[in-house]
Amino acid sequence: MDNEHHFIQRLTHPASKEAAYKELLSLYKERLYWHIRHIVKYHDDADDVLQNTFIKVYKNIDNFKGNSKLFSWMYRIASNESITHLNKNAKRLHINDKETQEYLINNLKADVYFEGDDIQLKLQQAITTLPEKQQLVFNMRYFQDIKYKDLSDILETSEGALKASYHIAVKKIEAFLTQD
Repeated sequence: MDNEHHFIQRLTHPASKEAAYKELLSLYKERLYWHIRHIVKYHDDADDVLQNTFIKVYKNIDNFKGNSKLFSWMYRIASNESITHLNKNAKRLHINDKETQEYLINNLKADVYFEGDDIQLKLQQAITTLPEKQQLVFNMRYFQDIKYKDLSDILETSEGALKASYHIAVKKIEAFLTQD
């Protein structure tokens, strides 16, 4: 924790802010990209949301209270930015939740950076049918192996509720994948 405290001091001090921020980018850029990508599905959208996330982190680092880990705070910002992006797209396109799911999967199919096979595409389809919070929990646990303790900090929810949410999400995904 002392290392993180020192790092945050570097991020907030004018003389070391730029160098510390570059270090922060190299430490978290890929992890946050994949977190965002699992939410918004499309590479170009993930890049845009990632950029917005780091801009918010840069502008708001002085407001970071240290009540959670820095990475938890950044994941929370990335999650919120991703959801905001999806909601803005849905509003702009005048589509409902079900249509948004179809839109995301169609974008994923058309994404030249998606290298998944039919099974991975079907898994992504299953994930889009989950409620928003279950999607977040499932993606962070399944794809990024984030511990429940850290998930609790990121999503500001109890570990027990997150475990239940993940279990329910897994059951729904299994049911989706075994239908037909």
